Amino acid sequence: MTHVLHVLTGPTAVGKTALALDWAEAHGAEIVSCDSLLFYRGMDLGTAKPTLAERARVHHHLIDVCDLTDRMNVTYYVTKARSAVEEIAARGRAVLVVGGSGFYLKSFFAPVADEVAVPAASRAEIAGKLKRDGLPALVDELHRLNPGGLGALDVANPRRVTRALERCRASGRTLAELAADFARLPAPLAGWEVRCTQLDRTPAELDVRIVTRVEAMLGEGLVDEVWRLRAIGLEQNPSAAQAIGYRETMAMLDGKLAATDLAAEIVKNTRALAKKQRTWFRTQLPPHRIVDAAVADVAGLF
Repeated sequence: MTHVLHVLTGPTAVGKTALALDWAEAHGAEIVSCDSLLFYRGMDLGTAKPTLAERARVHHHLIDVCDLTDRMNVTYYVTKARSAVEEIAARGRAVLVVGGSGFYLKSFFAPVADEVAVPAASRAEIAGKLKRDGLPALVDELHRLNPGGLGALDVANPRRVTRALERCRASGRTLAELAADFARLPAPLAGWEVRCTQLDRTPAELDVRIVTRVEAMLGEGLVDEVWRLRAIGLEQNPSAAQAIGYRETMAMLDGKLAATDLAAEIVKNTRALAKKQRTWFRTQLPPHRIVDAAVADVAGLF
């Protein structure tokens, strides 16, 4: 029997949480989070994490699964998400994946990580070489290991060059060979029928919702939340520390941003994120439904 995986996505503040809860209750579903910040315990207000009351209504998975100083990666996420999905299905419940974090979302449709294991010693040696000799030295080594060329690799991006060199060294294969291997990998949830719906709103409607959300976050104590998180290592996790809402609040606390400008700065950056997400959905997701969140209902969602 083919199992069905329902995926509900859309830009930040579009209204995914409320509609997901209603749909899950109506269809006996459990929710698997696909938001890269909901993994972390303590990051509540700035992420608009579903409240305890909302999580009491519907069983949620992959929320509050990491300490702040842990690093989530897509390989770990895929393992945990696949386990959650299989457990939900084994209980005879429907599965609803909810979130808008592109790289994690893509894992429900296609492979997102190769199978090359990079030894920690090799990773440290390459990092040292980058620091000591600079990016050109890494690019030169990559050219020696890839006589056929580097393809579309962005050789000005240290992170991408480093990762490429790590994989070439660890596997003994060229980037072209690694790309071909990757293309043959099955999707992590191959065999499941994936039905994806993207919620959207007009830019004007979404902007109002963003402003309202930011005001609510600040009113409920976002600044205090950031104080607490800094004390337990927020800045040790670059992804979390650079998250919208958190980075602006830290800038304000450090005197780099006026308190009177905090809300506007978060709104501006959230608006830019929503625009970026829309582009990603349009270019990276397979064909899917787009539903106006202003008129969406449980019956016609999928």
